Amino acid sequence: MAWSLVVPLKPLALAKSRLAHTAGPAPRSALALAFALDTVAAALACGAVRDVAVVTGDERAAAELAAIGAWTVAEPPGGGLNAALAHGARAVRARRPHSAVATLNADLPALRPAELGRVLDCAAEFPRAFLADAAGIGTTLLAAGPGNTLEPAFEGHSRQRHRASGAREIELAGVESVRQDVDTEADLRTALGLGVGPRTAAVTATLA
Repeated sequence: MAWSLVVPLKPLALAKSRLAHTAGPAPRSALALAFALDTVAAALACGAVRDVAVVTGDERAAAELAAIGAWTVAEPPGGGLNAALAHGARAVRARRPHSAVATLNADLPALRPAELGRVLDCAAEFPRAFLADAAGIGTTLLAAGPGNTLEPAFEGHSRQRHRASGAREIELAGVESVRQDVDTEADLRTALGLGVGPRTAAVTATLA
């Protein structure tokens, strides 16, 4: 099964506020962009992925992500993350009505294409499926096969909400790079330990 991925990205000036103490305002924006570029580049290198749609209202991020092969969808006004994801999924299905669609967090800088492929192959066995984050509280990937709606319920304790919605939880070992999103300094250290992409490596090399 070939998947279209929907990746949401806040305006860079607002992204990764919990890393402000670590990086400062300007490097924080640079980190957010680097995370997104490395995430999307790794996703596009995955054999199970047909294309990646990035939902964002940030013109700079949209241009740089388009330059590496993503297509972009303007973020709808208001509504928050889940509305943006639903909007992105509708844009994908407008292009390909029978496409399998999955959301993927934009802050997975250690993402490995082979691990993402394993997760998507597992997701293909169910109408809807999700992968919990490394903390076991949130969600990094939510998938819907052809003919099924995503029903995103991200933010906060989304693992519990996605499970309650009827989505099957994907329980695979050895896919840490797909689980490890980065919100805090500790998350960033863990991602660096896994091995991050070149853009994140370049930005973090400039930080004390």
